[in-house]
Amino acid sequence: MNRTPHTRRRTRHMRATPAHRRTPGVIQRVFRRFVRVVSRLALLAWLTGTALALFATAAYADDDEPTPPVDSIAAVVTNIRVWLLGILVAVATLFLTIGGLRLMWANGDPGEAEKGKSALKSAAIGYMLALLAPLIVTIVGRWVA
Repeated sequence: MNRTPHTRRRTRHMRATPAHRRTPGVIQRVFRRFVRVVSRLALLAWLTGTALALFATAAYADDDEPTPPVDSIAAVVTNIRVWLLGILVAVATLFLTIGGLRLMWANGDPGEAEKGKSALKSAAIGYMLALLAPLIVTIVGRWVA
Protein backbone atom coordinates (compact mmCIF):
# COMPACT_ATOMS: atom_id res chain seq x y z
CA MET A 1 0.00 0.00 0.00
CA ASN A 2 1.62 3.09 -1.21
CA ARG A 3 -0.33 5.90 0.47
CA THR A 4 0.59 9.50 0.63
CA PRO A 5 0.12 11.14 4.02
CA HIS A 6 -3.13 13.02 4.38
CA THR A 7 -2.57 16.78 4.24
CA ARG A 8 -5.23 19.07 5.46
CA ARG A 9 -6.23 21.92 3.18
CA ARG A 10 -6.29 25.35 4.69
CA THR A 11 -9.72 26.87 4.58
CA ARG A 12 -10.43 30.56 4.52
CA HIS A 13 -10.63 30.96 8.30
CA MET A 14 -7.40 29.01 8.83
CA ARG A 15 -5.14 31.10 6.63
CA ALA A 16 -2.09 32.55 8.24
CA THR A 17 -2.84 36.12 7.22
CA PRO A 18 -6.28 36.83 5.80
CA ALA A 19 -6.25 38.93 2.67
CA HIS A 20 -9.18 41.08 3.76
CA ARG A 21 -7.68 42.01 7.12
CA ARG A 22 -4.73 44.34 7.32
CA THR A 23 -2.50 44.66 10.30
CA PRO A 24 -3.28 47.81 12.29
CA GLY A 25 -1.03 50.77 11.79
CA VAL A 26 0.88 52.61 14.46
CA ILE A 27 -1.78 55.29 14.88
CA GLN A 28 -4.53 52.71 15.31
CA ARG A 29 -2.54 50.78 17.88
CA VAL A 30 -1.74 53.95 19.84
CA PHE A 31 -5.39 55.03 19.69
CA ARG A 32 -6.60 51.63 20.91
CA ARG A 33 -4.14 51.71 23.77
CA PHE A 34 -5.21 55.28 24.62
CA VAL A 35 -8.89 54.27 24.66
CA ARG A 36 -8.08 51.26 26.83
CA VAL A 37 -6.12 53.37 29.33
CA VAL A 38 -8.73 56.15 29.47
CA SER A 39 -11.56 53.66 29.98
CA ARG A 40 -9.67 51.97 32.80
CA LEU A 41 -8.93 55.33 34.42
CA ALA A 42 -12.61 56.30 34.14
CA LEU A 43 -13.62 53.03 35.78
CA LEU A 44 -11.05 53.53 38.53
CA ALA A 45 -12.27 57.09 39.14
CA TRP A 46 -15.88 55.92 39.29
CA LEU A 47 -15.03 53.11 41.72
CA THR A 48 -13.00 55.49 43.91
CA GLY A 49 -15.81 58.03 44.01
CA THR A 50 -18.36 55.36 44.82
CA ALA A 51 -16.20 53.96 47.61
CA LEU A 52 -15.67 57.43 49.07
CA ALA A 53 -19.39 58.18 48.93
CA LEU A 54 -20.37 54.87 50.51
CA PHE A 55 -17.74 54.64 53.24
CA ALA A 56 -17.29 58.30 54.19
CA THR A 57 -17.80 59.16 57.83
CA ALA A 58 -19.33 62.32 59.19
CA ALA A 59 -16.31 63.78 60.94
CA TYR A 60 -17.81 67.13 61.91
CA ALA A 61 -21.44 66.18 62.46
CA ASP A 62 -23.19 67.87 65.35
CA ASP A 63 -24.99 65.11 67.23
CA ASP A 64 -26.12 67.13 70.28
CA GLU A 65 -29.71 67.68 69.19
CA PRO A 66 -32.01 64.89 68.01
CA THR A 67 -34.06 65.52 64.90
CA PRO A 68 -37.41 67.02 65.75
CA PRO A 69 -40.56 65.14 64.79
CA VAL A 70 -42.37 66.28 61.69
CA ASP A 71 -44.95 68.93 62.51
CA SER A 72 -46.90 69.28 59.29
CA ILE A 73 -47.64 67.79 55.91
CA ALA A 74 -45.58 70.56 54.31
CA ALA A 75 -42.46 69.28 56.08
CA VAL A 76 -43.18 65.75 54.86
CA VAL A 77 -43.65 67.02 51.31
CA THR A 78 -40.37 68.93 51.52
CA ASN A 79 -38.55 65.83 52.77
CA ILE A 80 -40.05 63.73 49.97
CA ARG A 81 -38.98 66.35 47.45
CA VAL A 82 -35.39 66.32 48.68
CA TRP A 83 -35.16 62.51 48.69
CA LEU A 84 -36.81 62.19 45.29
CA LEU A 85 -34.45 64.72 43.80
CA GLY A 86 -31.40 62.94 45.22
CA ILE A 87 -32.51 59.52 44.01
CA LEU A 88 -33.35 60.78 40.52
CA VAL A 89 -30.03 62.56 40.14
CA ALA A 90 -28.13 59.48 41.36
CA VAL A 91 -29.93 57.16 38.92
CA ALA A 92 -29.52 59.62 36.05
CA THR A 93 -25.79 59.90 36.79
CA LEU A 94 -25.52 56.11 36.84
CA PHE A 95 -27.23 55.89 33.43
CA LEU A 96 -25.00 58.67 32.11
CA THR A 97 -21.91 56.76 33.23
CA ILE A 98 -23.13 53.44 31.83
CA GLY A 99 -24.17 55.04 28.55
CA GLY A 100 -20.84 56.79 28.14
CA LEU A 101 -18.89 53.62 28.88
CA ARG A 102 -21.03 51.54 26.48
CA LEU A 103 -20.63 54.12 23.76
CA MET A 104 -16.90 54.28 24.36
CA TRP A 105 -16.51 50.49 24.37
CA ALA A 106 -18.70 49.96 21.28
CA ASN A 107 -15.66 49.91 18.96
CA GLY A 108 -17.79 50.51 15.89
CA ASP A 109 -20.46 47.92 16.78
CA PRO A 110 -23.78 49.60 15.86
CA GLY A 111 -25.79 47.51 18.34
CA GLU A 112 -23.63 48.49 21.30
CA ALA A 113 -23.54 52.10 20.13
CA GLU A 114 -27.35 52.17 20.07
CA LYS A 115 -27.48 50.72 23.58
CA GLY A 116 -25.10 53.44 24.75
CA LYS A 117 -27.16 56.16 23.07
CA SER A 118 -30.32 54.72 24.64
CA ALA A 119 -28.71 54.88 28.09
CA LEU A 120 -27.67 58.49 27.46
CA LYS A 121 -31.26 59.34 26.46
CA SER A 122 -32.48 57.70 29.67
CA ALA A 123 -30.01 59.82 31.63
CA ALA A 124 -31.32 62.98 29.95
CA ILE A 125 -34.89 61.98 30.84
CA GLY A 126 -33.78 61.34 34.43
CA TYR A 127 -32.18 64.77 34.71
CA MET A 128 -35.32 66.39 33.29
CA LEU A 129 -37.45 64.54 35.86
CA ALA A 130 -35.05 65.64 38.59
CA LEU A 131 -35.51 69.24 37.49
CA LEU A 132 -39.30 68.84 37.42
CA ALA A 133 -39.54 66.84 40.69
CA PRO A 134 -40.03 69.88 42.95
CA LEU A 135 -42.87 71.10 40.76
CA ILE A 136 -44.55 67.69 40.68
CA VAL A 137 -44.25 67.23 44.46
CA THR A 138 -45.61 70.74 45.05
CA ILE A 139 -48.65 70.03 42.88
CA VAL A 140 -49.32 66.73 44.65
CA GLY A 141 -48.78 68.43 48.03
CA ARG A 142 -51.44 71.03 47.19
CA TRP A 143 -53.87 68.25 46.26
CA VAL A 144 -53.28 66.48 49.58
CA ALA A 145 -53.22 69.57 51.82
